[in-house]
Amino acid sequence: MLSSFRNLSKSLVGKTIAIIILVLIAASFMLGDIQNVLSGGSFTGSSDTLVEVGSEEVSDRDVTRAMDRRLSQVRQENPEATYATIAGDFDELLAALVDAATMEAFANKFDFNLSKRLVDGQIANIPAAKGLNGQFTEQSYQAFLNQQRITDEEVRWIIRNGLYQQLMIAPAVVNARAPIGMARPYASILLEAREGQVAFVPTAAFRSGLKATPADIQRFYAANQQRYLVPEQRVIRMAKVGPEQVANVQPTDKEIADFYNANRENYAPKETRVITQAVLPDQAAANALLQRIRAGQTFAAAAAPAGFSASDISLGPQSREQFTSVTNAQVAAAAWNAASGALVGPVQSENGWHVIKIESIERTGGRPLAAVRGEISESLAGEKRKQAIEAIVDTLQNSIDGGASFQEAAAAAKLNVIETPPITGAGTSQADPAYRFPADLAPALKTGFDLGENEPPLVESLPNDAGYVMVAPTRVIAAAPAPLATIRERVEQDWLADQATQRARQLAQTIATKAQTASVADAAKGTPVPVQVGPVGARRIQLSQFQGEVPPPVAMLFSLGQGKARMVAGSKGEGFYVVKVNRIIPGNAVNQPQLISRTQQEMQQSLSQEYGAQFANAMRQVVGVKRNEKTIAATKSRIIGGGN
Repeated sequence: MLSSFRNLSKSLVGKTIAIIILVLIAASFMLGDIQNVLSGGSFTGSSDTLVEVGSEEVSDRDVTRAMDRRLSQVRQENPEATYATIAGDFDELLAALVDAATMEAFANKFDFNLSKRLVDGQIANIPAAKGLNGQFTEQSYQAFLNQQRITDEEVRWIIRNGLYQQLMIAPAVVNARAPIGMARPYASILLEAREGQVAFVPTAAFRSGLKATPADIQRFYAANQQRYLVPEQRVIRMAKVGPEQVANVQPTDKEIADFYNANRENYAPKETRVITQAVLPDQAAANALLQRIRAGQTFAAAAAPAGFSASDISLGPQSREQFTSVTNAQVAAAAWNAASGALVGPVQSENGWHVIKIESIERTGGRPLAAVRGEISESLAGEKRKQAIEAIVDTLQNSIDGGASFQEAAAAAKLNVIETPPITGAGTSQADPAYRFPADLAPALKTGFDLGENEPPLVESLPNDAGYVMVAPTRVIAAAPAPLATIRERVEQDWLADQATQRARQLAQTIATKAQTASVADAAKGTPVPVQVGPVGARRIQLSQFQGEVPPPVAMLFSLGQGKARMVAGSKGEGFYVVKVNRIIPGNAVNQPQLISRTQQEMQQSLSQEYGAQFANAMRQVVGVKRNEKTIAATKSRIIGGGN
């Protein structure tokens, strides 16, 4: 949340709206526990209202759509995710929706209105809502809404909420400052040092001699069925629209001839002339130049008395179009009617009188229709095939929009239908390990798991101009535990690990109890398996070096009082640690100004978070929040316990 508050004043809603839509407002500020700000009074909302927030409501539909989008987002990283996977996100999403509704209600209560024009401007900045020319188009916006499976009303709600955050929350949280007197004690805590002892009880030492009976395996399987859950599976129908459907589309002879004639300049012979030219101010000077050339002087020597250098008179190779652009049509016509080596002029233009010599002529032959027929045919065929594919897609979409089923839409477009076996979100089959979802239809896999079983089919584009695919799930098989017979060996190994863990935990707890009144080394004497004992010590400031992954025994060292001992599990299941704190040495940051300054900066970030939380808390108290706990529980049970 802290980072989101720091960035509120810099956020560009238009550029981030696509990401916000995927998460809905899951990344919005999660401010405080709603239970602490409940207002009095009875709940008066409708039967599907979960929370009343002033003039706003958070409904069953709102939370359901938020959970749908959260699942869609999680499945991008874990295709086999189910609602059970994101069960822990329910309360967080509900709190986010309540906070968003709080801002709406607060703004309404105090007439803090956002103009439609302002929201329209943010929508126009959505990249996916822009056409090829970079401008907003209604067609692109509708395609964006369809792709994200969201309505215009929801987009506007999200944009308004983002603007409310910028305009109401951001001013309250930016530039929070922590005085030195507040930061110094916290900096001193960072310099605190601790010394103690740690004992390690390895889990592996208890595995030898353990053997599971059939009854043990059955009981363990029954108690841990969630561990062996086979993810949701689906049977997906697909119909591809691609180049193979339009391979026979070819241009007609007339279309080829028409294209050739319309672009004849690209195929006509090309002629360039190397030209030497002098432009004189009057006809007499031009005639004098001609006389000197005809008397035997070179063009350069004859032009020199008129002030021309060799570079002034040499134009080099010129096409007729190029020469016309620097003279005029009359001068160019005279030059192109002359033979190689000929003198031309004087010819008048608006620039003066031209004397021209045709130094040489180069002609490159044109290409007749027969020579370029194949090239034109291939180009036209590509365009016609694209149009044919788009026509098929239009037929599909029109059928779907008209209420046709998948099979009816495919039949109307004359497409072959592919049906997968039951597969997981990763595209694998539990029944057939060799099966692989077609790689060229990869976008259909995600869509097939995003769609509800009774939702209309969707037409998705394929990468690399490979065409389109119509997709719909035809059968949804809910997640369920794998049969014991198929995973017996795995269950047996899990039972062994569980038994060894229980025994290691019990021994570690015994040592921890004894260590309350004795040293860890003495408490670990006489154990049935070897236990490693050693010293442990660190300063609290060193914990930051672990970048959030502090080893459990080190974390426990800084969680206990002096003389206290406690057991803690290893982070990788390797065993259990018993930690005892023998000595705590207080820190003193008086002579550490840099540390105090750094602590100030970190506290300023925390203060921003706290200010934002308190501001949102105050808004909730002003507008009033009432929860229907019964409806909330029912919605949570329905979403997490059922569906996909």
